[in-house]
Amino acid sequence: MNQAAPFAVDGPLAPPLARLLAYWEGLKRGQAEIPFWDDLSEVKIEASGAETFILDVFSQPERFRFNDLEVAPPAVERDQLLGLFLDDVVLPEVFALLRAQASAATELMRPTLYRAGGLQRLLLPAWGEGQVRMLVGGLARG
Repeated sequence: MNQAAPFAVDGPLAPPLARLLAYWEGLKRGQAEIPFWDDLSEVKIEASGAETFILDVFSQPERFRFNDLEVAPPAVERDQLLGLFLDDVVLPEVFALLRAQASAATELMRPTLYRAGGLQRLLLPAWGEGQVRMLVGGLARG
């Protein structure tokens, strides 16, 4: 039985997320399936026009921590989430199912997409120290 991957990137992306994905795709080295985290530029990530965030990835146990957050208020109060693990806070609605999506992006080592109403949330994994160590996130509403 052929089953779709969870949080598959299917269908059209909002233009800011399409630009973010194209930037990520352009960073891949040689035969690498995902880019290396040290090749990412926060300036270029933010230039996509998407509301962006970065999650640090930890293993054993698997946890995710907000490293950077450029998401418009009132949906997110930056200081209330920055530096905190996802499982230590009550996440605002724009981050519904974020832990599940982050886990899927980490395990599958490929982009994942969450859609709800007019919201699209894209997560892009980045390689470092022999494993996925960072997830770049983008939000588009509308």
